[in-house]
Amino acid sequence: MNINQAFTILQKSSDAHIARIITQKHPKISFLRALYYAHLLKHGMPVAKIIHSKWFYGIEFYTNKYTLDPRPDTETLVESVIKDCDTNLPRYILDMGTGTGCIICALCKNIPNVSGVAIDKSRGALRVARKNIKKLKLPIELKHSDFAKFKSNVKFDIIVSNPPYIKYGDSRVNKGATFDPKIALYAKSDGLLAYEQIAKNAKKLLKENGKIYLEIGAGQMIHVKKIFAKNNWKFERADKDLSGINRVLVFSI
Repeated sequence: MNINQAFTILQKSSDAHIARIITQKHPKISFLRALYYAHLLKHGMPVAKIIHSKWFYGIEFYTNKYTLDPRPDTETLVESVIKDCDTNLPRYILDMGTGTGCIICALCKNIPNVSGVAIDKSRGALRVARKNIKKLKLPIELKHSDFAKFKSNVKFDIIVSNPPYIKYGDSRVNKGATFDPKIALYAKSDGLLAYEQIAKNAKKLLKENGKIYLEIGAGQMIHVKKIFAKNNWKFERADKDLSGINRVLVFSI
């Protein structure tokens, strides 16, 4: 079949923009494959999961069912770190719960003299991150671990994390998110468990003059600040996303 026929099939299940994205990514798409993709679109699968590709901070990342698709809100986290790194001093970064690796990769691409470690408890996610890191040829080491148990003999200048922060049963979760791994979305204790684990463990991983940058959900700022205050962290600031929502919290020791 030609590309115009595929475009017509896909457009009926979504819209012209999404149909164009898929046909540009797969210009030689077969009739059966076009029907299959149309079926997935009808059931709400995000286009990034279909084409296994999502742009984040000007970089194209591979993504699949084992990872969250990189989201625009998370670019706020990258911006928060970059604006604090106004010198060429070497920096060692830890990314806790790396998923696709999009955060630490974007930082390494945009800040001079940066290297780091990225951890995730999902081996499937680590395979995705490895693919992206290898493609971008970045000095990032991957380790299989979680927020509470990770240990390091070397301390970090910067820690970043976009942990799972949605409470189970939250009605605000859109249909597209149902195709993301639950382990990367949901956390116990009303979505705050990961922050509790990070607040306890990260103090042992950060240098004295270092900072930790955390993405949070809408309305979670007060709760996360309390968790970190309880663990003797110093609150530095909150940064808003493009919608004016407090999206990133910055703490120091």
